[in-house]
Amino acid sequence: MTSTRTPDERLPGTAQPPENQLEAVDAWWRAANYLSAGQIYLRDNPLLRRPLEPRDVKARLLGHWGTTPGLNFIYAHLNRLINETGQEFLFVTGPGHGGPANVANAWLEGTYSEIYSHVGEDEDGLRTLFKQFSYPGGVPSHAAPETPGSIHEGGELGYSLAHAYGAVFDNPDLVAATVIGDGEAETGPLAASWHSNSFLDPAVDGAVLPILHLNGYKIANPTVLSRMPESQLGKLLEGYGYRPHFVTVTDPDAVMAAHEDFAAALSACLAEIHAIQAPYRTGEKLAAPADTPSSGDVDPHAPRWPMIVFRSPKGWTGPREVDGKPVEGTWRAHQVPLAEVKENDGHRAQLEDWLRSYRPQDLFDGDGRLRSEIAALAPAGNLRMSATPYANGGRLLQDLRLPSYAEFAVDIAEPGSERVSPMLNLGRYLAEIIRRNPENFRIFGPDETASNRLQEVYGVTDKVWQQRIDKVDEHLARSGRVVEVLSEHLCEGWLEGYLLTGRHGVFNCYEAFVHIVDSMFNQHAKWLKVSRELSWRQPIASLNYLLSSHVWQQDHNGFSHQDPGFIDHVVNKKADVIRVYLPPDANTLLAVTQHILGTRDRVNVVVSGKQPAPVWLNPEEAKLHVKRGIGVWDFAGSEDSGPGPQPDPDVVMGCAGDVPTLETIAAAALLKERLPQLRIRVVNVVDLMRLQDSTEHPHGLSDRDFDTLFTRESPIIFAYHGYPWLIHRLTYRRTNHGNLHVRGYKEEGTTTTPFDMAMLNQIDRFQLAIDVLDRVPSLGSTQAGLRQWLQDERERCRQYTRDEGQDPPFISGWTLEEAQRSTQD
Repeated sequence: MTSTRTPDERLPGTAQPPENQLEAVDAWWRAANYLSAGQIYLRDNPLLRRPLEPRDVKARLLGHWGTTPGLNFIYAHLNRLINETGQEFLFVTGPGHGGPANVANAWLEGTYSEIYSHVGEDEDGLRTLFKQFSYPGGVPSHAAPETPGSIHEGGELGYSLAHAYGAVFDNPDLVAATVIGDGEAETGPLAASWHSNSFLDPAVDGAVLPILHLNGYKIANPTVLSRMPESQLGKLLEGYGYRPHFVTVTDPDAVMAAHEDFAAALSACLAEIHAIQAPYRTGEKLAAPADTPSSGDVDPHAPRWPMIVFRSPKGWTGPREVDGKPVEGTWRAHQVPLAEVKENDGHRAQLEDWLRSYRPQDLFDGDGRLRSEIAALAPAGNLRMSATPYANGGRLLQDLRLPSYAEFAVDIAEPGSERVSPMLNLGRYLAEIIRRNPENFRIFGPDETASNRLQEVYGVTDKVWQQRIDKVDEHLARSGRVVEVLSEHLCEGWLEGYLLTGRHGVFNCYEAFVHIVDSMFNQHAKWLKVSRELSWRQPIASLNYLLSSHVWQQDHNGFSHQDPGFIDHVVNKKADVIRVYLPPDANTLLAVTQHILGTRDRVNVVVSGKQPAPVWLNPEEAKLHVKRGIGVWDFAGSEDSGPGPQPDPDVVMGCAGDVPTLETIAAAALLKERLPQLRIRVVNVVDLMRLQDSTEHPHGLSDRDFDTLFTRESPIIFAYHGYPWLIHRLTYRRTNHGNLHVRGYKEEGTTTTPFDMAMLNQIDRFQLAIDVLDRVPSLGSTQAGLRQWLQDERERCRQYTRDEGQDPPFISGWTLEEAQRSTQD
């Protein structure tokens, strides 16, 4: 469709909206454009009651104009459609730097003033609205948590479409109108996001209406899709499974023709969405059965969802030319078209002409209020896109119905007497959560749910899949609570959208490859930090990472799969938001999971192994240990436990992580056997942030409590799951930090045995015991023979792995019970 027609021409097969309705849409659009430009430029004189003066203009001009008029155009038309149909829409802004548009429309709808009472709906309110934008103490230049109706942090591009699909999963009445900028469309995450329609169930999910907004340019360059021939672009989008409707503005002055074309396309898309959904929801149509062949270009397995490709000039309705150079329709319109309005009289006059071209006297009354006939275009109540509860998901959030983790816990006679896979056992617990919460809990993962040993969930659910299903496939179905795609970006984006609109979920991933979403995590953590400070934003369910196939269990994947550094990245963020858990066994993992699924406005990172491992704590002990976050394990140490004051231990052996915990307990047992007089305290850390000072993190220990556990003078040997310097960073202010020696991962190892990995990185039991001998002053040279034996044992174990291809049986079959029996003997 194009806007080069004469106004009386009709699009074939489409009904045209009433002319006066489109005039109202155009007035709304002009008002939104006026407010958007005013936010970028003005700090006073908001309705141009007098000629613009230098004092009316901001000293620093910040913002992005180029994409804004297109966003305003789309928003106005969506309002018309909402009023006409009552359809619930969520507006997702991919070009997030078009923040002036989101704020302008929220003010026009009245939502902004309802939330921020100091920004009224009159001239004084407009003055405040304009001045606060990109201003010290004001609001950001992009879509942000402060913006009503926004779920999408606009600081980084690429995530809009994934967020939109996550938002409509299990929201059958919702349509997410998602504007995708043509610059954003060049990012990897967005390119993968087109595949999201393969996971959308028309029966139980809402719909996404992608609106690819092609205005031709990024900051300084043309965009790929805008320069692609329309026939080629159409084939690309059809190949992704969409039915594109093209609306092209070739004449920027043919405004009403553009309104007519877009209105017709938008109505047609909503009608197609409803036509797709209806038979699935009435039971009249079921998805094609397995092995149904495709016929020509028609895929019987997945609906072809509509979308719009909207071509409009970048900076539409702004200055056509500045200083003799073209601006509208070029990259020069991207940010601030007129950059010298405070000191350049010609630029300032051009700005005033630009603003007056929207005819503000026709838009606002004498008090500066939006005229009632224009305000009538705003939908009622929660149908306003700036007021929809879907964009403030805490309003919709319902607590999960959680089973008691103790029902799935492992009973043990003694510490370490049972060996189970923590993740396999957790899978049974998650399966029960899914069974109890069939509409608001999902597991997202990049093709690794079974690999991470969570396959027990397939006893109650399948993996959702809308493409062809072959007979050889397992656990694929048209509906399912597990969503898998080999893109960490999509998993993260889907889950974020799911959480932001009021549901719960888990992202399971290989530890090394969760780094792929480092930047996405950054944006979500920043969103949470800000939204927690806004009283009108209701808390949402936490973002939960469940990381397995971790650095110490790479006996077949090797060096490429070894990286525990996501934790280091995470702890850089605001302390109020971040939690990191390293459960040492299966029961503790269950207790941690039950805890994090009840938290709000957090990012919880849980790292756990998937191979069979000792269970150290019974269910009640695990619960208490998680509640404390850190604790002394008497069964593993050798301190006196008699009445009365006791001396400090000779050494504190700290540990965090399942493999470091095993090696620490084995090292302590070995030392107890060889040096029964040595007083050893074993301290296990499950909540890593307990190590930080209480003034720096809500979970941090006070100095007194830290000194009670780790003493003020005794040497500390700490075995840590990740990079050792993080422990130093968390504890550098502690009294005894000078006596702290940390062992952790140091980029050694490839495809090898589990114990060889520990030896290569020097966190094995023999090395930890050597560290004790080297750092306890009372031992020193008196234990030269024992030290040499420990070194020789390391070498013998390493040679065994080279000769036999596996760990020595006395290592792989080691139990604490046998070690304690040996000590007693």
